[in-house]
Amino acid sequence: MAIAEQAEILIETGVDGWNKWREENSQVTIDLIGLNLNDKELSGVNFNRAYLAGANFSGANLNNADLSFAHLNGANLSGANLDKANFCGAWLNSVNLELANLSGADFKESVLNDANFKGAVLKKASLMSAICLRTDFSYADLSEACVSCANFVEANLEQTILSDCNVYGLSAWNLQGNPKERPNLIITSPWNANESIITVDDLQVAQFIYLLLNNKTLRNVIETITSKAVLILGNFKSDRKAVLDALKEELRKRNYLPILFDFEASDKRDLPETISTLAHLAKFIIADITDAKSIPQELQLIVPNLPSVPVLPLLLSSQSEYGLFKHFPRYPWVLPTFNYTDTEEIIGSICEKIITPLEIKFGEQTRKDN
Repeated sequence: MAIAEQAEILIETGVDGWNKWREENSQVTIDLIGLNLNDKELSGVNFNRAYLAGANFSGANLNNADLSFAHLNGANLSGANLDKANFCGAWLNSVNLELANLSGADFKESVLNDANFKGAVLKKASLMSAICLRTDFSYADLSEACVSCANFVEANLEQTILSDCNVYGLSAWNLQGNPKERPNLIITSPWNANESIITVDDLQVAQFIYLLLNNKTLRNVIETITSKAVLILGNFKSDRKAVLDALKEELRKRNYLPILFDFEASDKRDLPETISTLAHLAKFIIADITDAKSIPQELQLIVPNLPSVPVLPLLLSSQSEYGLFKHFPRYPWVLPTFNYTDTEEIIGSICEKIITPLEIKFGEQTRKDN
């Protein structure tokens, strides 16, 4: 049937007549591509599996409408009333839903790439397993919505309300903007009524917290890092780096996890922040202050703020400590400087002069913290 014929049935007979005709002609493909239905009364209309790409429904009333598995790519639904509408499995790429009322709407397993939900109301809506790449949810209200197992990669959440939203299994990489409200994000499964509800207030850490609580492997990884990681700091000129590399190798042989900071800092973090992040993960720190370059700044950042992380300075015997270093020994977690003559002395004395003092100090600081 031609688009004009189907449009005439819809417009002339209204929703009741249209729905009855659909029941009697269930095999007919519904093609209403590009049709203008703005401001129309279409409450409860059956558009299941209909082709509606580019159609204009702006300001229309489509509450309780069946749009499941419909093709709505590029359609205009701005300002429409879509309360409790069914979009399950629908294709909605680049659809405009700005300022639409979508309370209780069901977008389960729908495709919403590049869609515009700016300012839309999605309270108690379901976007479970929906694909929302680069979707614009800015200024939208998703309070009490379910976005479990949805894909929100590069979605815009500027000023979005996410209160009491279920985010279990949400893929939320490289999000844009800052949500307005996000208290009580539910990270537990919506399918398991027997599971205790756990909430967090930060979308970026929601997945991590869930894995931390439920993934034994991840917990083991974190425990391994914090119980074995040793941050090694120093000057990375070729002659000095050889000392640090030898130290790293000896620590590895003794079942530690040496972290030698000789790489570029993250694009999204400056050098001090990167150093601080690594220091917080470490069990203790070994700092070769020979030919000190960046070491003074790094120790000034770390030592006063991390009393639980012992620091052992190393210094080539032919050199003296740099001027400002004299302030650090006053901190109880900074051990006396180990003066060495060459790499061989470090290797030969690593247990007696480096590892054992650090382990003892770590134990002392841990007991103080407890």
